[in-house]
Amino acid sequence: MRSRAVRGGVSRETPPRTRPGPVDERALAVPAPPLRPYVSGYAGYRQAGLPPGRHRGLPSPRLTLIFTLDEPLTLAGHPDPAQAPGTYGALLGGLHTRPALITHEGRQSGIQLGLHPLGARALLGLPAGELADIDLPAEAVLGRQGVEVGERLRAARSWPERFALLDAYLLGRLSPEAGGSGPGPAPEVVRAWRLLARSGGAAPVATLATEVGWSTRHLTARFRQETGLPPKAAARVLRFDRARRLLGAAADRGTPPLLADLAIRCGYFDQAHLAREFRALAGCPPSQWLAEEFRNVQAPGETFEEG
Repeated sequence: MRSRAVRGGVSRETPPRTRPGPVDERALAVPAPPLRPYVSGYAGYRQAGLPPGRHRGLPSPRLTLIFTLDEPLTLAGHPDPAQAPGTYGALLGGLHTRPALITHEGRQSGIQLGLHPLGARALLGLPAGELADIDLPAEAVLGRQGVEVGERLRAARSWPERFALLDAYLLGRLSPEAGGSGPGPAPEVVRAWRLLARSGGAAPVATLATEVGWSTRHLTARFRQETGLPPKAAARVLRFDRARRLLGAAADRGTPPLLADLAIRCGYFDQAHLAREFRALAGCPPSQWLAEEFRNVQAPGETFEEG
């Protein structure tokens, strides 16, 4: 079985992925050009015939939107420990600094979208700060149209068809008729996010505040209101996400890097610092994450870029 990557509605084959199980599909796609400031990518997956397992939904600089296909998504634990476990046909989750715990009974399938927090107003009609640390049934924000697109995705016969459906649906949400032309986030918050992302999470908050012309306190409050995280926490998530993606991509190739080298490359003081941050943000050390997660089709490092 071969997986396919799709860019702008044109599909191209990628080498087949070899994982145990009679059903094993993974497909990546880049959205249509007008959507790229808002959506970093689509990741389709389908597995069956696996032992029951658990997947960690790790902190990321992107909001998570998942449409399931063959079975619902079961969350045994949310980033906010006070939120009760639940089952979802489609899920929307905000930025967070603790992992979600997803369980399955040997089958899992769906399409995961990474949504830029600064695009939440245009795409979802609300700031990403209102979704911080929570997971919601996607229809609570997307409404009846979100339910309908989920049904159409489940009825589609191929990954390219599903990705085209998502393009059409999300482009419709950006239209003036859908309210997608409303006011965006403050330019100062946009500039601060971009500076922080380009630095890989290394830029101090005081430097960001100086660059945008706000006080540190005001920037922190507005940044949290818009994205769901204060700048310091966003910096931690950006560094961690880069380290996790590099580690996952290298392990997927069979050449995992030395953790000490990875730590320096991603802006940590040393390997011990990287290990502490992994425990805090992933709930386990890097070695345990690799051992557990590479049984899951969602685990390998994506190639979507930050901005």
